[in-house]
This record gives sequence, structure tokens and C-alpha cells, in this order.
Amino acid sequence: MSLLQAFKGHRGEYLVALQFVLMFVFILAPNWNPLATAGVLAALEPVRWIALGGLGLVALVFGAFGSIHIRDYLTPLPYPVDHSQLVRHGVYAWVRHPLYSSQLFAALGWTLYTLSLTHLLILAIGFVFFDYKARKEEAWLTERHPDYADYAREVRKFVPWIY
Repeated sequence: MSLLQAFKGHRGEYLVALQFVLMFVFILAPNWNPLATAGVLAALEPVRWIALGGLGLVALVFGAFGSIHIRDYLTPLPYPVDHSQLVRHGVYAWVRHPLYSSQLFAALGWTLYTLSLTHLLILAIGFVFFDYKARKEEAWLTERHPDYADYAREVRKFVPWIY
């Protein structure tokens, strides 16, 4: 692949760069919510911890098992490697994109914990971004694996049984 092809993002390079930008923006964004006073935060503290812990655990499970199940085909780019096989077992039987889901669940957990409207906005942008990135990846996967379309009809994209 030439440098020009990489710059144009023929394998999704620009999507990976945007993903890192979004991640750093999320991490560095200040918590902001004028309604989240110290009293509100204190009153909701047990629920906030449960949300953070539960969604963090889901994020860890999806990220860890998603990586393990495709370890031979794992690449930072959304374009599938030449020797890839369609993985439909493990966490991939629950969602088609567990690595994207893991980041969304972790971000949701933090957003609910902090009650930050800033993070909620970035999470919404991240969801739209990952949905777009997944569509691009799925087009490439369908070219590579003709049975991917059947798999996509059977398994949700990010959230088991929902979306």
C-alpha cells in the first residue's frame, strides 16, 4: 500500500485516527452539568457506583473476550486481514462489534457516574461514529465473507437483543 492510499484511508486509517481523537476528547473533557449539585451527586452515589461498576464490567467482558476470539485476525484497522475467518462464537454470538461496544459501555458508565452533559454529548457523537465505522467494516466483511449478511440479521450490532 502506498503512502497516498494510507492517507486516503482505503482500509479505514482515518477512522482509527478519528477514534483516537474521540477517545482523548472524552478523557480530557470536563464534567459539566449545572443540575448535578453536590447534593444530587451524594443522593445518587450508590446508583452511580452501580452503573459505573456494572457497565465497566460489561465493557471489560466485551473488550477482553472480543479480543481473544479474534486474536488471529485482530488489527487496528476496520478492514479485515486477508486470512480472516468469520467469528460467530463467544461474545460475537451476542454482538457483532464487541470491541466498539466495550468502548461505548465504558463511556456510558462514566457518563452515568459523573452525570456529565459534556460526556453525554461526546458519547452520542461516539455512538454515531462507531455506527458509521461498523457499517464500513461490515461492507468489507460482507465482500470477504458472503455469509456475513446472515450473521448480521441474527446478531445485534452493539447491544445484545437491542441494537
